Amino acid sequence: MKMSRSYSELITLRTFQDRFDYLKLDGKVGKETFGFNRWLNQVFYTSKEWRNFRRTIIIRDDGNDLACEDFEIFGVIMIHHLNTITKEDILNRNPIVFDPENLITTTLNTHNAIHYGDKSRLIIGPTIRKKNDTCPWL
Repeated sequence: MKMSRSYSELITLRTFQDRFDYLKLDGKVGKETFGFNRWLNQVFYTSKEWRNFRRTIIIRDDGNDLACEDFEIFGVIMIHHLNTITKEDILNRNPIVFDPENLITTTLNTHNAIHYGDKSRLIIGPTIRKKNDTCPWL
């Protein structure tokens, strides 16, 4: 499988929005990527081998969403494959599965937005505050 997206190319994009646009897949909610073999996906992502490797990606990206400075992840960190992997890739230990050029840190919301195109869940930047905007009686 030839990679069409790469980490090296991704990080040349300056903004979070540009990186998201580069990665988005516009898939359909409910469409299974592993079909009846979903168990394999779950076994793989809970394996000691994967869990140890994912730490290197988190460290490389400084725990930031899409490796963007000022987008620190405070909750669960997901690791996203830039190029989709298959059941066969896992079973055959295709190098793309563990290739740092094919991986990026994300939040769950960003990961779902990449896969399903739900941009409404993205946190693109800080909320612009206005005087008295938190005062409930005004």
